[in-house]
Amino acid sequence: MADEYILSARNLTKEFGGFLAVNDVNLGVKRGSIHALIGPNGAGKTTCFNLLTKFLVPTRGTILYKGQDITAMQPADVSQLGLVRSFQISAVFPHLTALENVRVALQRKRGNSFDFWRSKSVLNSLNDRACALLEDVGLTEFITTVAVEMPYGRKRALEIATTLALEPEMMLLDEPMAGMGHEDIDKIAALIRRVSANRTILMVEHNLQVVANLCDTITVLTRGQVLAEGDYATVSQNPEVRQAYMGVGHG
Repeated sequence: MADEYILSARNLTKEFGGFLAVNDVNLGVKRGSIHALIGPNGAGKTTCFNLLTKFLVPTRGTILYKGQDITAMQPADVSQLGLVRSFQISAVFPHLTALENVRVALQRKRGNSFDFWRSKSVLNSLNDRACALLEDVGLTEFITTVAVEMPYGRKRALEIATTLALEPEMMLLDEPMAGMGHEDIDKIAALIRRVSANRTILMVEHNLQVVANLCDTITVLTRGQVLAEGDYATVSQNPEVRQAYMGVGHG
């Protein structure tokens, strides 16, 4: 059934001066699932992700979101439909506190502008919602901390909170665990699982182990093409996937 897939790509292709970075990719993300797009470095996953999030225009192919053709739409228009790429809106303001960062995102949701001129009372009316979002992502103790002073993993959690402020139906996360140690990876994985309630998540990741216990479906790309797709048990046993990964030192 077509409506089973909230986001789908058909024959998605991106060419850069004769080089096929993404080559005829077909992809379907099921509504309510956590779906990972993974592959070794240079596999084309970032290019594919940029196509899906409208930051690149495909050479050819079609992208559908909730049955609507969004291939030619701008990122801002797509986000109004509920398809929001984490970090596309926020890229967290480094010298604002965690609370202020989330409040700005909530204002953005309200009026599509930052409303810095608004009165204190209007800003404070957003505090309860902002505090609730920070609690959702485990940042209650960092409410008054300036973003630039937060630990790396907590900063990523703040970016997710600012994305949640926009009430996305589908969240797209670009390597949310990049550069993290085991403890932070576990925290962010638990956070992603928690915020996936009532929404769909597509995330890009290069490490198969990181998504092992988190994702319902994993699409493995290599050389711009889909190598394998399925749950972790299926893709991790695929001989071609094992070769692609063992060759670059990932488990």
